[in-house]
Formats: sequence, structure tokens, C-alpha cells
Amino acid sequence: MYTHILIPTDGSELSRKAVRDGIALAKALGARVTGLYAAPPATPIVYEHLLPRRYMTPQEHARLTEQAARKYLGQIEAAARAAGVACETVTVTSDFPSEAILAVAKQKKCDLIVMASHGRRGLQKMLLGSETQKVLAQAKIPVLVHR
Repeated sequence: MYTHILIPTDGSELSRKAVRDGIALAKALGARVTGLYAAPPATPIVYEHLLPRRYMTPQEHARLTEQAARKYLGQIEAAARAAGVACETVTVTSDFPSEAILAVAKQKKCDLIVMASHGRRGLQKMLLGSETQKVLAQAKIPVLVHR
């Protein structure tokens, strides 16, 4: 049925659950997975709760992005290894995570996307994530939304 599953993550609890279940699905189907972390690009001012909090250099942003990617994608790699599922990981930088998800799915020839219904970005916590909605609206392959 499905042979290559894309599993994007933002490190949130719901995202970790989607990773767990996406890998279990891959194992059951004999599929491989690609884990994806789509990091925001560097901006000089860091906002928290819509308020400017501090300045961040591009070097500091790159270090933090690498650290987050290593942590979040490492969780996917470890879970896949434990399940005996073939796994590769990808980190991209994008202002538009949904576009990055769709681009990586196409580039890697994935035939299913398994993702959380929402991440942890601002007001999106309260709704079906707008990035998830965009992926659902634009995907040319099936999307399994984990709630």
C-alpha cells in the first residue's frame, strides 16, 4: 500500500505521538520513513507571545536550529531504529512549513504524509494547525492527521 512515509515534526508532544504512530504504521506496512524538521529562517528580532524579546544573530539561530533538528530528528531515528524501520532525516529552513513539507514529500517520492493536527506555534495551538490545513488542502498524496 504505502512504501515511503514522510513524518514532519516540530518536537511538540502531539508531534512525538504522530512520529510514534507513523513509525508503527511504517513497520506494519514494511515502509520506510523520512523524518522532516522545517525550521524557521533567521530573523534579527526574536518574538515571544507576539512581543519582541531580544536580538539573535544568524550564527546563534543556526546553532539553535541545528540543536533542535538533532533533538527532534534524533527521536525519529531512534524510534525507527528500535522498530527496525529504514529512516532518513531532512532539515530545511522555510518561512512556510507546509510548502517545505509538500516539497520534501515530492522530492523524496513519499506516498503518505503522517503529521500532527497542530504544533506549538502561537494561536495555532488552539485550532487545527494552519500548516496542517495547508498540507491537507494542497497535498497530491494522502495525509494522515494524528490528533
